[in-house]
Amino acid sequence: MHLAYPAVLAALLFSVGLYGVLARRNAILVLMSVELMLNAVNLNLVAFDVWLRDALHAGQALTLFTIAIAAAEIGIGLAIVLMVHRNRGTADVDRLRDTAEPRGTEETPSADEKAEATA
Repeated sequence: MHLAYPAVLAALLFSVGLYGVLARRNAILVLMSVELMLNAVNLNLVAFDVWLRDALHAGQALTLFTIAIAAAEIGIGLAIVLMVHRNRGTADVDRLRDTAEPRGTEETPSADEKAEATA
């Protein structure tokens, strides 16, 4: 097998994923694009492992590690996106730039809280 075929396919997958990260506004689609980029990296790792005929199969081992990390990343990322959508009503990345409370809505501390903070 020629190394060019999987390398070109991985470059195309990575390019599509990069476009998705840069152009999309929905956080779910951004997470899917990151997963597409990770799959392109996994394809390269396995293709170079086969091409180099590595006795330890380091490329395949790194691919399994990357898949495990990607599964954890998508689980936590999806949970964060769902909580943000539940609290703010949107998963639009452009509207979620400021994650802090809006200014002017903070409550002034009471006298008990001030005394407790100085103690």
